[in-house]
Amino acid sequence: MTLPNLNRLLMLETLERVPDGGGGYSEVWVPLGHLWANVSARTGRERSEAGVPISAMSYKIVVRGSPYGAPSRPKPDQRFREGPRLFLIRAVAERDDNGRYLTCFADEEIVT
Repeated sequence: MTLPNLNRLLMLETLERVPDGGGGYSEVWVPLGHLWANVSARTGRERSEAGVPISAMSYKIVVRGSPYGAPSRPKPDQRFREGPRLFLIRAVAERDDNGRYLTCFADEEIVT
């Protein structure tokens, strides 16, 4: 196995519910920490939502492994942030038998 080139610094974020004071809640993205990653494009497509064209790109993002339950271990429905870019994590799998690296399959959507 060749070692991945972890050359991009991404912020891992998770969605949390925050009480709104009126019996309901708001959802906010909370930073969990930075991870060095290797980001590579997979496939792209364009679709229309409510008449608005949206460009969707799929990515494979490799980060260092973390034990299950650790806050630094990415999970589906969390996201990575790189400046204004957002990568929603769809699935996570071990890249190698020893769990030294994780592969995150993520999507980035942009209104065109």
